[in-house]
Amino acid sequence: MHSFGYRANALLTFAVTILAFICAIASFSDNFSKQTPSAQIQLFRSLILLDSDVCGGKPVKILNINWFQKQPHGNDEVSLTLNITADLQSLYTWNTKQVFAFVAAEYETSKNSLNQVSLWDAIIPEKEHAKFWIQISNKYRFIDQGHNLRGKDFNLTLHWHVMPKTGKMFADKIVMSGYRLPDAYR
Repeated sequence: MHSFGYRANALLTFAVTILAFICAIASFSDNFSKQTPSAQIQLFRSLILLDSDVCGGKPVKILNINWFQKQPHGNDEVSLTLNITADLQSLYTWNTKQVFAFVAAEYETSKNSLNQVSLWDAIIPEKEHAKFWIQISNKYRFIDQGHNLRGKDFNLTLHWHVMPKTGKMFADKIVMSGYRLPDAYR
């Protein structure tokens, strides 16, 4: 006969093997869920400008911002009020633990082809909280190292990272373009 230790080892090995198999099936099942998140970000009282001299005939949103200033050490800083509307409920399956979402301003400068500044973020723990509308000033400072923000076109991008209970984490984003900062400080 086999000893108690041998039987316990066999039972534990079998249980861990079954658990690993169930986790793999759970992770694989997320590939079959249809995810159609939607989002819209508006800047408080933004305007649309159509001027062929300024923007080549393309519609550009000119912002009514809280303030736009040059810091004492020379960096540009902007404060915006954002209206964020999002429906991320389709990201949730039975395997989703939480979703991390953040809004970033993205723009180009002569030094860098992509600059990203995080303006707002949130952890969404449940599906019921994944459909929301908030009006908020940027949670984090919108600062450029230098004086590159005047008259700058930029995109607002909603990024999200889905954190599953088991399996790999995945990320995606929605890009909203057509925003422009003023040419002068206010």
